[in-house]
Amino acid sequence: MNPESQRVNRILYPTDLSENASFAFGHAIRIANCYGAKITILYVLEDLPPNVLMIMQAFHGRDRWEEMQRSNRDEILQSIRDRIQAFCAGVASNLPECPFVADEILVETGHPVERILHHLDKRPCDMAVMGSRGHGILKEALLGSTSHRVLRRSSKPVLVVPLPSKEN
Repeated sequence: MNPESQRVNRILYPTDLSENASFAFGHAIRIANCYGAKITILYVLEDLPPNVLMIMQAFHGRDRWEEMQRSNRDEILQSIRDRIQAFCAGVASNLPECPFVADEILVETGHPVERILHHLDKRPCDMAVMGSRGHGILKEALLGSTSHRVLRRSSKPVLVVPLPSKEN
């Protein structure tokens, strides 16, 4: 096996910005530090489920609802970008021995699993590092976690970091 094929130049770090997200991010930073890799941070704002979308369109009217979404979307996405930058600064201050380069911050809407897999496939990412327990719209127990669905479908390595429970 060619050692260059195992080189890590870029890590995709999908996050939900949950309280425990910094734990998995610490692993991404340490791996990046070992390889001199860059980190691409991805946050996916989940689309509303179809039944909720239909209710909102019925309540507000389709045109008014679409106008409301357009006018608020940019504000919401910028707010999330600001939270990610603050998140990175906070984590980096707790790991001064591991300087890292977050060269891209991607904030988008869609289905988290599909967007993560898209970026793993289409971007020059060598692996993903993500937590095993987040806080999305659907409970983990119903459909299985995002990280496990990504792990099953990804053609690239995925490090799934078990996050500490609140009791610990």
